[in-house]
Amino acid sequence: MNEQKYIDVTVLEPRMKHPAIFDAFDSINAGDMVVIHNDHDPKPLYYQLLGERGNCFSWTYLVNGPEIWEVEIRKNAENEDVQTLGEIVAKDMRKAEVFKKMGIDFCCGGKKTLEEACAEKELDILKVQQELLRAEQYSSKQHDFNSWKLSFLIDYIITIHHSYVNESAPVLKELSEKVAAHHGSSLPYLISVNEKVQKLMCELTSHMKKEEQIVFPYIKTLETPDMLSVQGFKSVNDPIAVMECEHEAAGEILQELRTITNGFIVPENACNSIRLLMHKLEEFETDLQTHIHLENNILFPKALKAGEDNKRLTQN
Repeated sequence: MNEQKYIDVTVLEPRMKHPAIFDAFDSINAGDMVVIHNDHDPKPLYYQLLGERGNCFSWTYLVNGPEIWEVEIRKNAENEDVQTLGEIVAKDMRKAEVFKKMGIDFCCGGKKTLEEACAEKELDILKVQQELLRAEQYSSKQHDFNSWKLSFLIDYIITIHHSYVNESAPVLKELSEKVAAHHGSSLPYLISVNEKVQKLMCELTSHMKKEEQIVFPYIKTLETPDMLSVQGFKSVNDPIAVMECEHEAAGEILQELRTITNGFIVPENACNSIRLLMHKLEEFETDLQTHIHLENNILFPKALKAGEDNKRLTQN
């Protein structure tokens, strides 16, 4: 059982506060934690601990003001894997909205850690952690996708997200083409928007067809190993690698669309068609981010694990 030390910082002399916390942290074993209780945000302590001890701990707000702050400081095991963005969202989908609001890519960029993503975006990691805590406290719980069987998760992705793309693609292609034709001369970036929309929809249509006809049926057979030979793959690793590569390409196009539209901002005095296009593109981005997250960060890791488990069973 992990040990927990509790320090009420409010009763200590100012000069003794940080030394007491450092002494407590240094005395605990990997996996154990120090919980500090304070009357203000101890953010400066985070940076001091990071600077003097390195990235060897996790920092979790348990209570986040306005009168009381409590933080759990857990010492990481040596070579312990830090949670990735994809793993954070896989455990709690409510946190996806926080990442989206802050421009953090949790789907195609889901293999990065929170620290890496914040450094890349020049974001204050503690502010991001506070927002993640608020999402956890004040948002309703979402589906526990991690607990779903491979076949059920696949059916959900096809029914909800593939269907959404299939319904939205013709509308977006027609709308972006119309807007580019009518307003491209005065707003040249709309021509580029149309080109990228046409490319994205074409690539996604081809991608989903491969998933539905080849990759997903094979992943489903991992639940019934005696059917594996039907699909003709040696392992699930290669088709998953291809799908992830295509996801990354789609994510890059989405990012380009967000950049050239300045975050899907409607230009001044824009017509209703432009307004509708920007709204539809932002809505599409939100759905596709969740769509790719469910595959990259939940479905594919579960499939890879199932493939490894089946391989071990056949070798024994």
